[in-house]
Amino acid sequence: MDDEEVELSHEQKKEIAKWFLLNAPSGEIQFVAKDVMKLLNDDELYREAASEAFPQYNKSHMICLEMPGRVGDVVITAFNELEENEFLDPRTAQVAIVDNIKQVCTAVRPALDEELPSSYVEEYRCTIDAEIARYVGDTYPKGVCSVYCVNGKDAEGAESDFELAVVVSASRLSPKNFCNGSWRSTWNIEFKSDFQTLEVRGEIQVCAHYFEEGNVQLDTKHECNDSTIMQAPEDCSVAIANIIRHHEAEYFSALEVSYSNLPDTTFKDLRRKLPVSRTLFPWHNTSQFSLTRDVVKELGIGK
Repeated sequence: MDDEEVELSHEQKKEIAKWFLLNAPSGEIQFVAKDVMKLLNDDELYREAASEAFPQYNKSHMICLEMPGRVGDVVITAFNELEENEFLDPRTAQVAIVDNIKQVCTAVRPALDEELPSSYVEEYRCTIDAEIARYVGDTYPKGVCSVYCVNGKDAEGAESDFELAVVVSASRLSPKNFCNGSWRSTWNIEFKSDFQTLEVRGEIQVCAHYFEEGNVQLDTKHECNDSTIMQAPEDCSVAIANIIRHHEAEYFSALEVSYSNLPDTTFKDLRRKLPVSRTLFPWHNTSQFSLTRDVVKELGIGK
């Protein structure tokens, strides 16, 4: 007797839909959403899944949206989220109101004083932001970056501790050529007054998707740590930019080496070491094999 089909619950369907949306490759969630909507065939269920998945996807992929009035761009991250659908752009001191599902910025408002860091913290944030922007502009053709105060935004003077977060996001989307990819990195910088040091914790994530007559994806993460001494804002910004530049260049080089060796390492490991017969095929002398001769012999033809 055939197994009876089990009807999934509303919640199970929603979770499966969310999984597909959240695991969409960079720049492809809208394409995946169209297919998910057709599969669900339930507008209310789709809206529930999308309303939960899109905000999380946008933040994890650190998408960049243009603000109305061409006042600038805002990067969507967990670091600058104020309220649901509201994201601070510290560079322009504006708050962007975002439609996460449509992935557009619908309005902006001036940031409130309590939403911005103190003048002491802002001096560091601003100089680091300018230095990182120069680095990103030189390194990533379509890269964006931003710097946020994530702890101690009311700090005043050298006796205070605070923490900044640097985000770098670059993507190259070419769906017509069956290729999309992104480079994303976050760098948490702790300013510790007691030790006069800066502790730097970084995470780099690289994603790529090639889907011409196939489906090949790369999704890799790398974590790193570093430190430097606490100095004046201008000197700190140069030191931090150099740390980020060093670690990102080092990881990029490691990826290049790794994937240039794929044919001789990983791909070979995917192949069977020996055929089922446990005998290596004699590639050096293939002429000894004749399909016709073998068939004649097996069937006893001509005897």
